[in-house]
Parts: sequence; structure tokens; C-alpha cells
Amino acid sequence: MFKNYFTIAWRNLLKSKVYSAINIIGLATGMAVAILIALWIWDEISFNHYHKNHRVLAQLMTTQTFNGETGTGEAVAMPLGHELRTKYGSDFEAVSMASWNFGHILGAGEKKISASGMWVETVFPAMFSVNMLNGNLNGLKDPSAILLSASVANSLFGSKTDPVNKTIRLDNKYDFKVAGVFEDFPRNTTLYETKILLSWDKYITTEDWLKRSATEWGNHSWQAFAQIKDRGDMIKIGQKIKKASMIHLNPAQDGVEELVLQPMDKWRLYNEFKNGKVVGGRIQFVWLFGMIGIFVLLLACINFMNLSTARSEKRAKEVGIRKTVGSLRPQLIRQFLTESIVVAFLSLIIALVLVLALIPFFNSLSDKAIHLPGANIYFWLFIIVFTLFTGVVSGSYPAFYLSGFEPVKVLKGTFRVGRYAGLPRKVLVVVQFSISIALIIGTVIVYRQIQYAKDRPVGYDRSGLITVSMNTPDLNGHYESLRNDLLGTGAVENMAESSSPTTSVWSNNIGFSWPGKDPNTLPLFGCIGVTHDFGKTIRWQIKEGRDFSREFLTDSSAMIMNEAAVKLMGLKEVVGMTIKWDTTPNHVIGVIRDMVMQSPYEPVRPTFFFLTKNWTNVITLRLKPNATMQAGLAKIEPVFRRYNPAAPFEYKFTDDDYARKFEDEKRIGNLATFFAVLAVFISCLGLFGLASFVAEQRTKEIGVRKVLGATVFNLWQMLSKDFVNLVIISCAIAIPLAWYFLHHWLQKYTYRTDISGWIFVFAGMGAMAITLLTVSYQAIKAALMNPTSSLRSE
Repeated sequence: MFKNYFTIAWRNLLKSKVYSAINIIGLATGMAVAILIALWIWDEISFNHYHKNHRVLAQLMTTQTFNGETGTGEAVAMPLGHELRTKYGSDFEAVSMASWNFGHILGAGEKKISASGMWVETVFPAMFSVNMLNGNLNGLKDPSAILLSASVANSLFGSKTDPVNKTIRLDNKYDFKVAGVFEDFPRNTTLYETKILLSWDKYITTEDWLKRSATEWGNHSWQAFAQIKDRGDMIKIGQKIKKASMIHLNPAQDGVEELVLQPMDKWRLYNEFKNGKVVGGRIQFVWLFGMIGIFVLLLACINFMNLSTARSEKRAKEVGIRKTVGSLRPQLIRQFLTESIVVAFLSLIIALVLVLALIPFFNSLSDKAIHLPGANIYFWLFIIVFTLFTGVVSGSYPAFYLSGFEPVKVLKGTFRVGRYAGLPRKVLVVVQFSISIALIIGTVIVYRQIQYAKDRPVGYDRSGLITVSMNTPDLNGHYESLRNDLLGTGAVENMAESSSPTTSVWSNNIGFSWPGKDPNTLPLFGCIGVTHDFGKTIRWQIKEGRDFSREFLTDSSAMIMNEAAVKLMGLKEVVGMTIKWDTTPNHVIGVIRDMVMQSPYEPVRPTFFFLTKNWTNVITLRLKPNATMQAGLAKIEPVFRRYNPAAPFEYKFTDDDYARKFEDEKRIGNLATFFAVLAVFISCLGLFGLASFVAEQRTKEIGVRKVLGATVFNLWQMLSKDFVNLVIISCAIAIPLAWYFLHHWLQKYTYRTDISGWIFVFAGMGAMAITLLTVSYQAIKAALMNPTSSLRSE
């Protein structure tokens, strides 16, 4: 019986090649989109699952309240690790403090490379199930040991040399012995960029301020990770340790602080906090693209339904004869469902080819390393179930519709589909175009939001700015001579040093006081140390007072603040005022216009700039505009090699650093555009098939109208009118829905664009133009047909 079903299904496909091709291509495109989105979603929800202990690992975070404003961040105080081990040891299997993932210079003989890494405690590799390829997992018990990723080991020593026990020079400052080589962390892990692991015991002895920090609860400059006991309750433990740090703090001086135990499985998708509570994160994009995947697949299924039911008269006699000779309705339903499943499996073959072809492009759009898991049996089980589901969904309505024909009416020739038979098809077309129009509107608004933030005045001039990390001690203490040598190349206009780059604020502090300050408030300010020429180099804009100057010896205790800091302090005149940082007085010499140094979507951080030559980490220089970038870099590279011979010359363009702040939104916009284009393509494919069928169905009517004097334009208008009306209805549905969801999405940005009316007009007119282009081919083709060919039998 089933063999007979497949035979009939195959014959029907070959009988109507054009409609079969439209169905297969449409379904294949929809299935390819759904598979790509499913792979993307799986990559997101399985993020960090590389670590075997991911279900019991967590990061300690702090929720701090200053001046009524609450924020949650990853930075914690150094004594926290000891506190958790000693007072809450029964709840934790292990606790590890860690530094941030900083760049380092590694040297082995004449070979020098840069790599990012962390200083971690001995238990860290075991906690994170670091996969050792060579050496000892517990090698960091030796303070002079280092663990290398396979890629770093290969770069330094080659693939044929065993790096274990070899000596490496770190930042031209310390010598370390290689204790082991671990497998590089995969792309879908938080530690992806971590290429080296260093001993925490060594780290805390490298600087005096680090030794002091072991007992300072107010200095939040590190990370802390914990592994709970196997049967532990993450929520209960989180509540238990909530006040662990507040015991050691003075609320009046240090503010109010609570600890948050954030499970590893939530690091990626639930990373947005409000008032100390998780309010979302990237999970919204998982839901968004999941819905898009369902909608795009639905569009393809709708095409199948529409073309199958539209051509119902072609198969009415077949149904009538089958019923007359004894076929039951369930048998006919199985027959039609078999046809749709055959189409679905044929579409699957094309879909998989499309996925393989599109994965490199899709990975570049989404910044992922997704691949088709062909060796995974569960993937193929999912694909089979997914294809059966697609076939049943797309074929269910046609199966029940076609199997319901009455054989007497069909065989007598009195069967007519009825004036309302096309209504379900029209509803499905409206659904198709509503989804497509909503995707077009969403794409436009995402790009408008990105452009709006890009056009925001940043308060300084990014063009020609380059930053170089002070990654070894060789660059310290040579500011004036380095600056003179760089200016002497003729390629550099100006140069300065600072504790943070212009695209970030690395230090935030409380403890400031000034005349008239409310003693009950604890305002938080960004703090950046700079040299005299910083403002001239980046071309910040002085609003009041003056810039730092070598002509004023008193500038050694001077400070400059931005407009946001003045506003937070609630003052109008600040130039000349003395502000104390703890007990150190600083006099204000100037106010600059706000500079966008962090998120371009958020308010500017109130920030103080202090004059210093000791607290600097970054060199910023401006190349002269009259020379090419390549020529300028070629001139300054020998200078840096002379002052910093132990490190390769590496630099960043400030423009590129700033552009990276838009990457998440831009990536979402690119993906939305990709899916919107495919959704419109699928909708147009179905529309083309329907227009072709309508033109075929009304061939005689068109012939009669031409004989009676109808022009090509009249006939085109007649055939296009119904489709245009459906698009107008789609606009009326899609526009308010799109406005509602996109308005809600924009609310998460403080600095956001508005939703202009022209966007909806553009989307509606675009959909209209696409519809007319799609329908016009068939309409004009039918209108140009010689009427004698359609009326010769009348």
C-alpha cells in the first residue's frame, strides 16, 4: 500500500514539474533557514558545556548600590576567595580567585609572541576540566609554572618539540617553566581567548599593592569562581553567602554590597541585571531567532498549502474516482500526506546542500564556528523528525481539503470550488507577507539604532589615533624620550600615556569629597591617569578652564572632569575648587565635554582625569594626516622596537576599537537581514506560483476580455489587484505588531533612535513593489497571449 502511495506521489511530482519545483525550492529554503537557526541556537544554549562541571560551576558577582543606583558586575575583592573557603567550605568543592584575561608577551629564545591569559589558583584547571594534552593538570602548584594552550605552544616551540620544562620569559620580567600544554578552549566558551594560565601564588607577590589587596575588601579588581558540592543547591548557597562581604565593609564609606552566585549555564544567556536581579540577556535573541526560524519554515509550508489547494480542481476527478471504487477518506489523507512527506525529504536533500554552502557565510555573519554535526546520530534523528514534521504540517490542510470532495458532484461535472474556497489561501498569503514586512521593518530599525549611536558626538577626534599597550616594564619611565623620538619621525603629530584607552574606563572609585557634598551620598566616578599631552593628542573639547600644562608646576595635583561629573556633583562652577580623594587634595583646572568612552548606547560615566606619569598602561598617539597609515606605522615601528625589544610591535586603531562596541547589534542586524531576504524570497516564490495558477485558471476569461477590447494594462491591473489588496492588509497587520515589539526592544537603550513613520512606508512600498514585480511576469505573459489559442474550442 505504501509503495503505491510513493509511486503515485512520484508521478504527480513529475506531472507538474513547475509547481513541484516551486514547492521543493520553497520548502528547501525554509528548512535550510530552520536548520541554520537551530544550529545557532544549539551553539548558544550549549555555551560553556565543554567544561564537564558546567552545572556546578559559578562566578561570584557583586551588586553595589551608590546614590540609589544599583549595578551588578563581575569584579570582586581579593579576600573573598579565602572567606568562602574558610567560612562556607561545606558548600563549595573548590574556590579560585583569578585575574582578568590580560595580554602578555611570551618569549622563548628569539621567538616572541603575544597571548592572552589569566593568573589563577591551583584548583582552577581541575574546576574548569582543562583538557591537558601534555604535562600536569596541577602544575600551577609551582609558583614559577605556566600552562600553555596547544596553539601557543606550537607557535613558540613548533609541533615537533616537547615544550614541557622549557623556560619562557613573560613580559620581559619573569621566567616561567612550562608545566603542561592544554587543548585550546573552543569558540563557544567564555575562556576561548584564554591561551595561558599562570600561578596566582606568584601573581600576588609581583607588586606591593597586590600584597596589600589581600586584606582590602573595598578594592574590586579581580574575578572569583566557585564549584559547589555535587548535591548543593545553587540558589540556597547564593542566599547564604549574600552578605559575606558586607560584614567587612562600612556602608557609610564603602556603600552597600551583596554577592551574587551566577551559574555558569547562565553566563552567556542571562547576563543582564537590574537591581541585582537577572532580567535577561542574549536569551532574547535565542527566542527571537527561534521565532524567525519557525516563521520562515511556516512561510514555506504555506506555499505548499496554497499551491496544493489552488490546484484542487486538477485533482478533483482523481479523488472522485478513488472514492467511487472504494477508497476511504483516511486512505486519501494518507496518500496526500505521503506526497507532502516525499516533497519534504526531497527538499531536505537540497536544504542540506544549501546549509553546507551557506555555513561559512553564516559563520562570518554570526561570528561563530558552527559546523554540521554529521557524525552525531542525534542530529540525524532530529533531522528525520524535523522533516516528517515539516511534511505533515505542510500537507495536513491540503490532505483534509482534497479528501473531502464529494464524488457525485465531481464525476457529474457539477463540482465547483466555491466563491469562498480561495479565502484560506488569501489568509495564508496575508500571514506570509505580514511576517516578511515585520522582518523588513525590524531590520531597518536595528540598523537605524546602530547608525544613531555611531552618529553620537564622542567628544574627541578618533581619526588617526593609535593605541599601543605598555606590555613590558621596558616602556615605563621613558615618557619624554619616547615622545621626542616618536615626534622626531615626522609621522606623529602628538603622543601621550594614560591608565585607560579612550574607548574604556578601567578604574571606578568612591571616596571623593568637596565643599557642599551631601555626607550621606557615595558617588562613583571613573578615574583615569593621563600625561600632559593626553588632551591635545585625542583633541578633547575644553568647555571651561584649561588643559594640563607643563608651564604650571601646580598641575601635579590638578584634575579635569567631564560634564557628567559636574552634573552628578550638582554644581555649576567647579573650576578652582578643591576635591579630595580620600585625604589627597586635587584642584580642578578644567571641564571637558562628555566623551563616549564606554557603551555608545548609555549615558557618559562621570569621570575625573588626573595628571600622572606612574599610573599609565596605554600609549596613545596621533599620526599626521599628510602621510599614509602604512608609511606612518613603518616609521614608528623601529622606535618601539628600540624601547621595547622584548615584545612584537602591536597596535590598535581607536576607530576599530570604537567600532567593536557596535558588533553585537550589527551582528543581529546582519542575521535579521539574511533571514528577512530569505523570507521575502520564499513569499515571492509562493506568490509566483499562485499568480501562475490564477493566470492559467483565467485564460479563457482573459481571451474574452481581449476580444472585447481590454488592453494589456487593464488585464495586468485585473490580475494584480487581488494580490496588492492582500499586501495592503498585511501592512495593516504587520506595522502595529512590529512597532510594539521594536519599541519595547529600544527601551533597553538609554541613547536610542525613534521609530519614524517613513520606515513603515518604506517597508509597505517595498513589499508592494516586490509583489508587483513577482506577479507582473505572469500577468503580462497571460495578457499578451493570443486570444484565439484560448477560445478556439468555444
